Amino acid sequence: MDSYTNDLLLDTNNHGYVEQIAAFYGCSASFIDNSVSVIGDSTSSVNRALAAIEEFLSSEPEVIYTTPSGRQIKPKTLGQKYYVDSIYKSELVICAGPAGSGKTFLGVAMAVKAFRNHEVSRIILTRPAVEAGERLGFLPGDIEEKVNPYMRPIYDALEVLLGAELFERYYEKGLIEVSPLAFMRGRNLDDAFVLLDEAQNTTCEQMKMFLTRLGLNCKACVCGDFTQIDLPRGVKSGLADCISVLESVEGISVVSLKTGDIVRNPLVQKIVTAYEKRDKEKADE
Repeated sequence: MDSYTNDLLLDTNNHGYVEQIAAFYGCSASFIDNSVSVIGDSTSSVNRALAAIEEFLSSEPEVIYTTPSGRQIKPKTLGQKYYVDSIYKSELVICAGPAGSGKTFLGVAMAVKAFRNHEVSRIILTRPAVEAGERLGFLPGDIEEKVNPYMRPIYDALEVLLGAELFERYYEKGLIEVSPLAFMRGRNLDDAFVLLDEAQNTTCEQMKMFLTRLGLNCKACVCGDFTQIDLPRGVKSGLADCISVLESVEGISVVSLKTGDIVRNPLVQKIVTAYEKRDKEKADE
């Protein structure tokens, strides 16, 4: 057993990330104040785990990508850093977290980086076409126009990261594909970075269908927010189901972002916290 001290460990929200790093090396972690102790079957595994924990807690977040406007995209919280690190090391990352915690934007940024570095030949971004508590009725136009409202958040991220002109060029060539989840059935996704957004609104069957599409040289990121489920009452979320089934599978990382990872308007963090408090009080009644 050996230990490492860092004041970031005073925030218990960070313990989960450290525990998962230790587990990656076959070790376990325990905490006292600002110190973590690591226990493993061998000295080498403990030393590797401690080195990884020290690097994670002490190193500055790297710039993932620089947009055409010169904006540098990098993790802004420890949770976001763990999310990005997980995408680097795992073939499949499942990330749950509140609105504004960077799940989708960082996932798309990592996809764009992999594409521009020629690590993959295409980007495939998908989400279930589920209405957020409203019935929009009949939508006019061809299939692209019909699904456009559901895909708008992903289009917005791509336009920020690539610029509108370059995004349109890649999109027209089929190098970037933005599709409803239903269009994934029967496909084999090779040599691609695939991101499933709004995964909390998939059914268990849809999630299994998506995950079994992954092909060779394919990296996948699944992200969603359990507080924004728009499925019919009584239908289990595929996001919750896949986490319970896959969290111990080698090659898969499960990341849980917290309210402290919200980087939008500071008011968003207060709003999310207030709703969480209300929901907890209702559950305790």
